[in-house]
Amino acid sequence: MTSKPPLPVRPIRTTQPRSPWHHFTMCFTATPRGARLARRLAAERLDTWGIPYGSDAHDALTLVVSELGANAVRHGLVPGRDFRLRLSAEGRTVRVEVTDTRGESIPALAEPSDELEGGRGLLLVAALTDRWGWYPCEDGPGKTIWAVLDVGPA
Repeated sequence: MTSKPPLPVRPIRTTQPRSPWHHFTMCFTATPRGARLARRLAAERLDTWGIPYGSDAHDALTLVVSELGANAVRHGLVPGRDFRLRLSAEGRTVRVEVTDTRGESIPALAEPSDELEGGRGLLLVAALTDRWGWYPCEDGPGKTIWAVLDVGPA
């Protein structure tokens, strides 16, 4: 009879992870009502993650979600298709992503016109976040616009 060598034993981890990680993803109807709901759920989620209502970071991130959601409804609308909001936080860095299903409309910063009511959404996103960008969807038509904000020390 042969004996088997003992299995290696993993040490039990007794400390908390160095940086908390959070994630939230949900699809919304590509309507103004869907964009409002995305903003409200994002605001609640950020508060739950320790970025309290009324703080500069909370207000900035909520506005970013609002602007990107409104852009998905206005410029990324394909009838019958939703847009997706994804929030993720690692440590004190929060990433907002909004994915719509219209790939041919490319997001770009433009000088706003005094005659037009709109056209300032991406300028706000660029001003409120540390960096932003976009990439085409790999699994179908559409694009994802993302923005990252370092919310500073806890």
